[in-house]
Amino acid sequence: MVKWVIVVDDDISNLKVAGHILNQHGIRATCIKSGPSLLKYVGDGNIPDLILLDINMPEMDGFETLERLRDLEKKSSIDEIPVIFLTAAEGSETESRGFEVGVSDYIRKPFNPEVLLRRIGNIVDRQEELHTLKSEATTDQLTGFLNKSATGTELSALCASEEGTLAMIDLDSFKLVNDIHGHDMGDRILITFSEIIKKNAPEGSRHGRIGGDEFVSFLTGMKSKKDLVHFTQLLNDELVAEAKKLMGEDMDIPLGASVGAVMVPRHGNVYDALLKYADKALYTVKKNGKHGCLYYRAEEYSDDELNRNRLDINTISEILGERTIPDVALQLDKEAFSYVYRYVMRYNLRNCRTAGKLLFTLDKPENVDEQAYMEYCDEFGNHIRGSLRKSDIFMRTRFNQYFVFLTEVREDSLDMVGDQLIRHWNEKNSGKLIISVETHFEEYEMRRSGGNRNEE
Repeated sequence: MVKWVIVVDDDISNLKVAGHILNQHGIRATCIKSGPSLLKYVGDGNIPDLILLDINMPEMDGFETLERLRDLEKKSSIDEIPVIFLTAAEGSETESRGFEVGVSDYIRKPFNPEVLLRRIGNIVDRQEELHTLKSEATTDQLTGFLNKSATGTELSALCASEEGTLAMIDLDSFKLVNDIHGHDMGDRILITFSEIIKKNAPEGSRHGRIGGDEFVSFLTGMKSKKDLVHFTQLLNDELVAEAKKLMGEDMDIPLGASVGAVMVPRHGNVYDALLKYADKALYTVKKNGKHGCLYYRAEEYSDDELNRNRLDINTISEILGERTIPDVALQLDKEAFSYVYRYVMRYNLRNCRTAGKLLFTLDKPENVDEQAYMEYCDEFGNHIRGSLRKSDIFMRTRFNQYFVFLTEVREDSLDMVGDQLIRHWNEKNSGKLIISVETHFEEYEMRRSGGNRNEE
């Protein structure tokens, strides 16, 4: 439903006509006479549902005004406001240029009231539909939190760029709610608990539901045990109080919340690795009485499994490896990558192996805003991870570059790997990124000196 439209035109008669048509149909109309005045008005925090913008204005034309408006929206973190160009000109060249810079539609002057209202309605309906589709694709329908897929994407970006705490939050004894009171009550508890998490988390935090009663939160700015303990205590106290309101004061289910957490970036900034650390801390909380919290400390877990009993070689191998190695490439931070990279290079030199290197650079298309560009750069890392072999490794060298190291690759396959990665991305994400790739092939020959290998 359109509630507010800004009309921008240097012709007062056009402003009066458009304002009259809109007001007659219950739509608030604000009339502005120039592009600079519009930018100042929006910059002061006035955000309409839609803007009608004349192309031919003397001080700043519609194209320049729209371009500056989009820059203002990016800098102020404002969602793009739909814009319809107003024009008396005929011809496809002007229309084509307008659509290239992101205009939603054109309306001819003098105004036809029916056409004006229909086109405004169509644009706003389209915007609402896009918002709905985006929300459905990323939102857990029960709690309103991020769903599992969106949690990985959004929290990966936060872990890579912000300081705080990544926390796994698990409900204790939740199964008893479903068993005793039924699944409808279980859903009400989950909804209530999600509201409690959101209410008590620091401002700017993000939350996801990754399982039935499992949640993950990035708690922005939280960096102390005291704050984590306070947060966990609030979750437990308020959950029990609300549960008694829903199930009765005689509710005796030992309902509560356990929290396993890891500090970011103290223990890295790769979401998947951090989530494993938080999960280890959560397991310890569950094992030691529940209803509490614990920060992950590397020194407490590095050798925990090896020190319990005398183990055989197969068990040690299984522990030091991963019991279930995911069938994806391994993403490492720069420090870990450098150690692995140098080791593999020495191994390749000694054993006459081959290797390939690819550097992907991601540039921003003109029609993509800055926030979306950053998100697409994050998503490209997930694309690499899922497309390569588990024997390959890669790292993010800066926010828009990924360095990939391929083991045991043929020279004629190296360019093909890069091309395929780009092609498969563009098949699903056309126009979101401009991707270039540099490649380098390494083939090591055995060097001999006096019959022995020279490894230098």
